[in-house]
Amino acid sequence: MTGAIIQARMGSTRLPGKVLREVCGKPLILHQIERVRDSKSLDKVIVATSIAPENDAIERFCRKHDVAIFRGSEDDVLDRFYKCAKKERLDTIVRLTADCPLTDPLVIDEAVTLYKNGRYDYVANTVPPESSTYPDGSDVEVFSIEALERANRECDNPHYREHVTFFFWKYDNGFKTAQLQRDEDLSEIRFTVDYPEDLEVIEAILKKIKGKDIYGHVNEIAGVLKENPGIRDRNSKYKFGMGWKR
Repeated sequence: MTGAIIQARMGSTRLPGKVLREVCGKPLILHQIERVRDSKSLDKVIVATSIAPENDAIERFCRKHDVAIFRGSEDDVLDRFYKCAKKERLDTIVRLTADCPLTDPLVIDEAVTLYKNGRYDYVANTVPPESSTYPDGSDVEVFSIEALERANRECDNPHYREHVTFFFWKYDNGFKTAQLQRDEDLSEIRFTVDYPEDLEVIEAILKKIKGKDIYGHVNEIAGVLKENPGIRDRNSKYKFGMGWKR
């Protein structure tokens, strides 16, 4: 069984509560869940948050919208993913993060296909970042329950455990890995959510998508940003801005 686990929490230091912030009439995480559910590769979608009381709001949201919810460790996110995957009886895990509300279901399908056809332990599109051809905000990672179980058993670095997949790709730990690539390099594009200005950018992109009557796949979002430099310039005070990195 293949399932997407969306990592979410309310305690972001830069933008607290961002996953439930409303954009175009919906919480960010609902935009993401609806898009993820359009993937043809997934059997289920689960939100994995922590047991911290502040995340009760995420659980209430999930129950209201009939979304599977799992709660585990706040800091040991690797263990949270492992226990969630075991509880849901997943063979293949698609890791997503809730700060990427414009997740593209086609990228999920392409990553899962590469993972299965190549019999890899781990496949991703935006890591390693230095060789990525995908935008920051389109992040998808796919790995097996066996690889996750081994990482959970062997990884003893708290920093790696917090970031879940470092043990797979950042160092040579014997996993068979691959990176999903695209013909056109769009790695200079950014539409993730870290700062308040990012919410404005997501809203602007969604409005342009609706106006053009397109889904908002990666290449379509890239087109919107290229055609509308004002969107990507809204956060120019940050080094990497919105849209095109500087």
